Amino acid sequence: MTRSYTWLVGLVGLVLVGCGGGSATYRASAPQTGYYQPAAEAAAAKGEAAPSAAAQTDEYRAERETRPGLATMWGEDRASRVTEVSFVRRNPSQPFAEVSLYYNDRAGVSAMAAQSGRSDWYDNVFPVGMSRLTVRLLDERGLPLPSTRAGGRSYVVGEYGQRYVIQIQNQTGNRVEAVATVDGLDVIDGRPGSYQKNGYVIGPWATVQIDGFRRSSDTVAAFRFGSVAESYAERKGEGRNVGVIGVALFDEAGSVWPWTDQEVQRRHSADPFPGRYAQPPTY
Repeated sequence: MTRSYTWLVGLVGLVLVGCGGGSATYRASAPQTGYYQPAAEAAAAKGEAAPSAAAQTDEYRAERETRPGLATMWGEDRASRVTEVSFVRRNPSQPFAEVSLYYNDRAGVSAMAAQSGRSDWYDNVFPVGMSRLTVRLLDERGLPLPSTRAGGRSYVVGEYGQRYVIQIQNQTGNRVEAVATVDGLDVIDGRPGSYQKNGYVIGPWATVQIDGFRRSSDTVAAFRFGSVAESYAERKGEGRNVGVIGVALFDEAGSVWPWTDQEVQRRHSADPFPGRYAQPPTY
């Protein structure tokens, strides 16, 4: 077991700056052409000279700007106070539950879900950890976004410019740690997500709403749906994984979970009529 210092989320306050991400400051970096180089790959396959670096950058930029669907922008500043607390994971490198939510506009979700056959639309509630915890995406009014499931994946529908939050409800008597990513980036440090990152500690029977990329212990940059080209991940040169939100949940060392897989199986195998046959008398 290893000890990590994670964030205990506090009260989410009012908007501090603007709306729609128009006045946001992007921590942009030079585009990485390694993800999108179809012309260079085609030239190499034919034995031809690869395009110049400038041509590759132009091609990358053109493809980025024409990619359809939604990604997440670096939005306006919002007050969100947290404090550091100590949390020791039962298993430092393996979450006990994980959820992946694929999001897009309605046309994009329909196209993605159609590959496996679409189910009915519904207000999203995604149970994880044997339904002991739930994850939802809410709009800025606190209403769940519409969603569907198909082919073992969960899809959520958003709209351009819409602000959203990730809500995690802990319906257990134990503390849990939630490590969350948006577009493949950790919501606390903005770098590529991994299980080794610190997360948010959620108290027993508590609910946490993660509503932006953390800028400090007091402020986040709101999550807002935007185009791929406008997204925080793309502006950092990390646009390969836009369109997915991940939440990995870790339990605390020493915590007790009464509803283990074994206990649930015992309940499922209970016989409602164990005495269905008559027994001979005893003499």
